[in-house]
Amino acid sequence: MAKTVKLEPIAQETSVETNGNLLSVLLNKDLDVLRECGGRGMCATCHIYVREGMEKLSPMSRREQRTLEVITSCKANSRLACQSRVLDNGVIVELPPGMYVNSFQDVEDLIGRRAEQDLLHPFTGKTLVEAGKLITRSTLRTIENISFNVSDYFAQSSSHN
Repeated sequence: MAKTVKLEPIAQETSVETNGNLLSVLLNKDLDVLRECGGRGMCATCHIYVREGMEKLSPMSRREQRTLEVITSCKANSRLACQSRVLDNGVIVELPPGMYVNSFQDVEDLIGRRAEQDLLHPFTGKTLVEAGKLITRSTLRTIENISFNVSDYFAQSSSHN
């Protein structure tokens, strides 16, 4: 039987099959959610906050916990939408502010403009460019060595452990 999920701050309600994941809810609403790791719980691109109903979601796996540990915007109510299965009605999801950057080209295309919202690293959630800041060539130089490839990122992070 379908369960109802509420999305904030866009104030929309939608339904998902029991045991369906929250990522499918976000994608069904045509929200711009990246899924760099293919829904395996290894990146931060589907990071959400659960405003209400955390107990109505599937328990957090060890992989999800490890991924959330590296997200700079992680809070006690953080979850990965791809790993959160809806078990009952009453889940209210809050979408974090900001836009995840998919590639270096995404930022390069914005040179000369102000960031309309925070531009976030797709795996750590770290703010690369703050909302309202002008995106310049020097801004690009500060982030040009950042890897936007999920396998490169995890190869680097595992070699640092």
